[in-house]
Amino acid sequence: MKFNLSVLTLLCLFLASSCASKKKPTRVVTPEDNLAVHFIKNSTLTDVVEKAEREGKIVFLDVYTDWCLPCKLMSEEVYSRQEVGDFMNDNFINYKVNAEKGNGPDMTVLYNIQTFPGLFFLDHNGRVLEQKEGAAMQQELTDMANRALDKMKI
Repeated sequence: MKFNLSVLTLLCLFLASSCASKKKPTRVVTPEDNLAVHFIKNSTLTDVVEKAEREGKIVFLDVYTDWCLPCKLMSEEVYSRQEVGDFMNDNFINYKVNAEKGNGPDMTVLYNIQTFPGLFFLDHNGRVLEQKEGAAMQQELTDMANRALDKMKI
C-alpha cells in the first residue's frame, strides 16, 4: 500500500491529538515500514563495512533527518519501488542513518554533509565511490549505483 505523505501527516496529527484513551497507542505504519530497499539501522559504519566486505558488496549509505522532505520523498517514491529494492538489495549493503541521532552526527561530520539526504556509495574501507547531497530519483540513484559498481571492478 502506498501512502500519500499529506494523508500520513494528517493521520499522525490526529493520532497525536487524541490522547484521551489510556490504552497503549496503536503503532502507525509509515512508509519506512514498507520499503522495498532493506536498510540496516542502529549499527555502526564499521560493522556495515565489514558485512559488505564479507558479502562482496558495496555499502549504500543514506544519511537523513526526520524533518527532511526530500528524504521522505525518496522513501515514498524511490525506496518503495520493488525494482529499486531488488537491485539495491542484490548489490549493496544498505545503511540508513538519522543525522541527528546515535552515530548520525559523527557521520555528518565524517562525510561533510551539508544537505540532506546525503547519499553515498562506499568501498570496503569506507571511502566514497559516488556521492550526492539531496534527493535522487530512481534513474539517478541507479546511475550512481552502477558507477560505484564499475569503480569497484577497476
